[in-house]
Amino acid sequence: MAKKQRSPEETSGDQSSIKLLQFALDEGFDTSFFRADALAPCPIGSEGLCCKVCSMGPCRLTKEDSRGICGATRDTVAARNFGRMVAAGASAHSDHGRDLAYTLLAAAQGHAPDYAIRDPIKLQEMAVTFDIPLDGKSMEELAAEVATAALQEFGKIDGTLTYLKRAPERRQKIWQSLKIEPRSIDREIVEMMHRTHIGNDQEAEHILDHALRCALGDGWGGSMLATDLTDVLFGTPGPVQSNSNLGVLKDDEVNIIIHGHEPTLSEMIVAAALDPELIEYARSKGAAGINMAGICCTANETLMRQGVPLAGNFLQQELALLTGSVEAMVVDIQCIMQGLSGLAGHFHTELISTSPKARIKGFTHIEFDEHNALNIAKDIVRRAIDKYPERGETHIPEETEPLIPGFSHEYIQYALGGLYRGSFRPLNDAIISGRIRGVVANIGCNNARICHDALHREVVTEFLKNDILVVETGCGAIASAKQGYMTPEAAFEAAGPGLREVCEAVGIPPVLHMGSCVDNSRILTVLSQMATEGGLGEDISDIPAVGMAPEWMSEKAISIATYCVASGAYVIMGRHNPVSGCEEVTQILSETWEQKVGGRLEFVDNCEEIISRAIAHIDAKRAALGLDPYQPEKWGQSGDARMLTLLEKPFFDRIEAVYGGKD
Repeated sequence: MAKKQRSPEETSGDQSSIKLLQFALDEGFDTSFFRADALAPCPIGSEGLCCKVCSMGPCRLTKEDSRGICGATRDTVAARNFGRMVAAGASAHSDHGRDLAYTLLAAAQGHAPDYAIRDPIKLQEMAVTFDIPLDGKSMEELAAEVATAALQEFGKIDGTLTYLKRAPERRQKIWQSLKIEPRSIDREIVEMMHRTHIGNDQEAEHILDHALRCALGDGWGGSMLATDLTDVLFGTPGPVQSNSNLGVLKDDEVNIIIHGHEPTLSEMIVAAALDPELIEYARSKGAAGINMAGICCTANETLMRQGVPLAGNFLQQELALLTGSVEAMVVDIQCIMQGLSGLAGHFHTELISTSPKARIKGFTHIEFDEHNALNIAKDIVRRAIDKYPERGETHIPEETEPLIPGFSHEYIQYALGGLYRGSFRPLNDAIISGRIRGVVANIGCNNARICHDALHREVVTEFLKNDILVVETGCGAIASAKQGYMTPEAAFEAAGPGLREVCEAVGIPPVLHMGSCVDNSRILTVLSQMATEGGLGEDISDIPAVGMAPEWMSEKAISIATYCVASGAYVIMGRHNPVSGCEEVTQILSETWEQKVGGRLEFVDNCEEIISRAIAHIDAKRAALGLDPYQPEKWGQSGDARMLTLLEKPFFDRIEAVYGGKD
């Protein structure tokens, strides 16, 4: 029996996407949404009960007492499958970090002249972390030493990862006692694959202990290095103004979309698009100029440093082509749909792949080389301009929303105390007093099997009403940007009374954009600094905070969730439990892991349940810290909002309201 095809309104919660999905339906264009409706997931594999690690299988363990040909039980198979997802996700983010280290090394040695050290202070901070002396060294010499030290973290011969010492002291002791400190990034990934080979590790809990170790190598290793190295090369983000959604595309300009995850390419494309000669070349072809826009995490990288507008998140990559206005989509690595090539054939868009790690059939491949970066970027921009005269009818939605991104942990600290008094103490105090009930880190992907953006929108809306500060990365951040939640003014409409007061006082949005998906390491840093600041316990596990990825789909999301749990966080993943067929493994991820590391991982497919579990956890952590119960009625009568109300009253009524009498 054929599956029912959803209407555009059932498929997406985003108005610009709904319009383009209707256009795709009318014209008969294929998209990932329609393929999801037509293709049912494998019921065995989706529960984690299909084993294909050897050629005797695949073995599908459909019954409670089923065993594979080798005798593997359901809990072993499910644990293996989960561990391999962690390894794949950790390798994706960590390999990204390795490439950035090589770029910094090449720049320091003069072999990549188009790159520079944009944040020397961050470079010095990295050097201090690696115990590299600063005295008497040029920036280039220091950068070469830091890059080399970063690269050594991937194949360290002895000891453990250097960045682990950034975690709260109590958290470090937990890792030590459990023997899950990552020794090197690559070693833990390789060992995860080794353990899950046929005939090797066959105890679910033991396999999953190493999944924690492998993921920690990502969160406190590869991903954290990637974030720091990107800041050194391109600048640590601070607030900028920009716009979001497909309406940022221009009808009279050459539109170039950058899509993927590596800023080494996208930063050069942005620089090339600003070249006066290329702008004049675009005008010679009849265009008014060159317009850059981003999809997915490349969008987040260039957004928070250069203000490049967000065209959309993961599930909008095909919809961008449907506008008919995109001259070139330039991609690097991760989350790029092969389905783009079939769709692009109906339009004039050229799809350009650039990474030696990701060739895609139907794409033009122009390999990017950091040693000749700007010239390659200029050639790509010129190709896009040449496509402009071929443009036909366009269907650009009108929807856009303003946003202010760029809330690195450094900027948050600065915003809370200024240059000389920067501190997380005001944030801690706001939680202690109850103005802020707690914190939710809402991250992760989109998933074509559920309504696009809908879960992100619903959970964030409810958390804001309940005075919960939301921090976001990745495609979840883009969803909130399109919802209009990333301006300070949004606090007046969306936030509860206590959170609204904090946003008023500091001048921040109620939802903070903290970067791309690799930048979840920034969230770990914020939580660590909150714990060491005092007043909210001694560890990440003490803080009234929850992590979640309600629309997750990638293996990277599983690695992120696992390293957050290993760091002491309660994490809720939406929609689908990839090991749902095995109750024992599901229990290990939640109850057993909580006993060991203080964090737990749960999969919840109901929006109301996600919200209620998150709030219950936050309130339980408040109670454990001895904080007052959440009382929203205490707030909302101070700050500018109160003054605006008072100014509407007659003079003596104002005096009475403030001082309690007219005398």
